[in-house]
Amino acid sequence: MEINSINAAEFARLFLSGAANLEAKKEWINELNVFPVPDGDTGTNMCMTIMAAAKEVEALKNPDMKALAKAISSGSLRGARGNSGVILSQLFRGFTKVIAEYDAVTAGVMARAMEKAVETAYKAVMKPKEGTILTVAKGAAQKAAELAETTTDLIVFAEAVVKEADRVLAKTPDMLPVLKQAGVVDSGGQGLVEVLRGALLAMQGKEVDYKTSSEQKPAAATAKVSAGIEAQANQEIKFTYCTQFLIMLDQPFSSKKEIEFKTYLEEMGDSIVVVSDDEIVKVHVHTNDPGLAMQKGLSYGSLTTIIIENMKLERDEKISALKEKEMQDASLELFTEKEEPMEIEESEPMKEMGFVTVSIGEGLNEIFYGLGADYIIEGGQTMNPSTEDVLQAVSKVNAETVFILPNNKNIILAANQAASLCEDKKLIVIPTRTIPQGITALVNYIPEQSPEANEAHMNEEISSVKTGQVTYAIRDTEIDDKEIHQGDYMGIGDKSILSVGTDRKEVTLEMVDQMIGEESSLVSIYYGKDTSKEEAEELSDRIMEKHLNVEVEVNAGDQPIYYYVVSVE
Repeated sequence: MEINSINAAEFARLFLSGAANLEAKKEWINELNVFPVPDGDTGTNMCMTIMAAAKEVEALKNPDMKALAKAISSGSLRGARGNSGVILSQLFRGFTKVIAEYDAVTAGVMARAMEKAVETAYKAVMKPKEGTILTVAKGAAQKAAELAETTTDLIVFAEAVVKEADRVLAKTPDMLPVLKQAGVVDSGGQGLVEVLRGALLAMQGKEVDYKTSSEQKPAAATAKVSAGIEAQANQEIKFTYCTQFLIMLDQPFSSKKEIEFKTYLEEMGDSIVVVSDDEIVKVHVHTNDPGLAMQKGLSYGSLTTIIIENMKLERDEKISALKEKEMQDASLELFTEKEEPMEIEESEPMKEMGFVTVSIGEGLNEIFYGLGADYIIEGGQTMNPSTEDVLQAVSKVNAETVFILPNNKNIILAANQAASLCEDKKLIVIPTRTIPQGITALVNYIPEQSPEANEAHMNEEISSVKTGQVTYAIRDTEIDDKEIHQGDYMGIGDKSILSVGTDRKEVTLEMVDQMIGEESSLVSIYYGKDTSKEEAEELSDRIMEKHLNVEVEVNAGDQPIYYYVVSVE
């Protein structure tokens, strides 16, 4: 059987089949997580993202291609969870921009749509890395472009594209050493291959069961706390200032102008990202002269949301341990009479600034509420809160400007998407990667200052917080030159696994020893629901015995999965 074109109704069936195949493989994809922690989540994030779009598609009755494209794009954008989900939503966004212009999809249209998908996804990622879902998407798109020149049969076309995506996926461990060391392929790339394979199965006439009502609990019910892992080597800082700003366009920003602007920025820095739509251009560059970058930006329109961070500057002033303790104790006292945030009275005037934060565990929730959080999204590494979850939380905060604290590196992109979609309030995402960074951000909030000043101040302060977390290994592996066995305890730092062993207390102490430096003055321990206060206090005593100039605080976090979350400042 030969198929030369696909109409909207048939394409919707292919999309739903791809979603169903991903849903069926999500747990397997979760297990491809590089680090052997019990919260692998790529499959879940991608599944929840595509299922949000699938619900929109399923609701359509006799759609044309334009309506179908909008349902896939908007549904996945709002449902995007985690980095893998956001990237998948950007692939869909680019793809649907092309197919929306046609009544039917041919091999040529498919190839152009895949090319646009890759272009859009690469633009959305701050630091694209090869050996990831992006590489698999690019390999599939390149193969599609070749095939479009030689065949009009979409089954032949799709079979070859999926085969090529599989081939590129198998090579990802050669591109990212951390994948080879862990003995896995890229989990996001695997997820994309399963979406493509599911669509191919439907095209071949092989049905894949699909139900939007599959048993998926909301993020708040089953999410786990962040592992805060970033397996990247430290890089030398060549350019001092991380400079970010938005340009509110007062003239069309053509492709020629975009290339001109990027070329200008490349002459003065690196880590360049320029993302544009009809009204706004987002700019990111590492440079030694932020003023020149902004001056060039002004030639295209007015600037807003300007963030300039000195990446070499150590924290100028340490937070006083006594002051922090007093603030927490006083705030927690006020919180003891309420378990949930107060409902907003309709007549209550809107305040200038408010906070939405991600957290899990009664103890951590109380700390965040006590420090001034208006609304908590319970969530974390597994089943990350979606863009829509963030938008719904923001709608419940009666403030003109709402700061979002993701407290997990895998939620930052979804939070940023929420900020770009919100129309009635100004959203500012403070890119907190861990719970301790979120706490530090709130401690350093100054109500008398402007939102912009608070944003700059909080961003500076969170950069000095070191986070360590203790959990257990779910499989045998070797990573960061450490041999790990299933059931071992692991002390995980911001960038690597710091300690491994069979004694939980010793693993925790070894982790903390590596985190404490000469200028460290405060260690905060948040013990989990499977850990006792007595054990945590014993650890506190032993840390202070060894490190005489450090004060240690012990707090009940009640978080699952992680026996301890520790911060060092």
